[in-house]
Amino acid sequence: MKEIASFIGRAADEINEEDVEKFVSLLVDAYRQNGNRQILVMGAGRSGLVGRAFAMRLMHMGFRVYVLGDTIVPSVRKGDIVIAISGSGSTKLIVTAAEAAKYVGATVVAITTYPESPLGKLADLVVRIPGRTKKAEMEDYFARQILGMHETLAPMGTLFEDTAMVFLDGVVYSLMKRLNISEEEMKARHANIE
Repeated sequence: MKEIASFIGRAADEINEEDVEKFVSLLVDAYRQNGNRQILVMGAGRSGLVGRAFAMRLMHMGFRVYVLGDTIVPSVRKGDIVIAISGSGSTKLIVTAAEAAKYVGATVVAITTYPESPLGKLADLVVRIPGRTKKAEMEDYFARQILGMHETLAPMGTLFEDTAMVFLDGVVYSLMKRLNISEEEMKARHANIE
């Protein structure tokens, strides 16, 4: 735990503050438009679980937010925000969905370790989240995962996923402060049938 927490602390120093500011400002603007701009969060596997956790907090704050794959997701429209979470930036499902969102005029935000990935290249905004402590022997992210080639500290995409989770929790805190949303207000939106 200490090693992973230490990695996340170092990664926080590497995240570009200008990109974070643009991301938070985009969300603040969406909130102030009273639900006229909806947000779609997407990710595959554990990145998708991180996205779900973030979407839940956005909902608690009053955002109109959905998660790709749920049955109640409405169509994405021009001006909507699509947040795509992918450590590799190459997950086919996420890249294809991001391309579709771009086609209709949505703003795509990529949360990825690789800004030069297919996802990073098509995104309107990239927030780079460090995910590995050293360069892997094999460049291809998915080939490494299939072959079981990962660092011993944390297998597969763990460092990206953990760091992305903490980063997005920080974004939630920033939004609460900027939008003057209290924890009590958020609790009022929390599920009461569980």
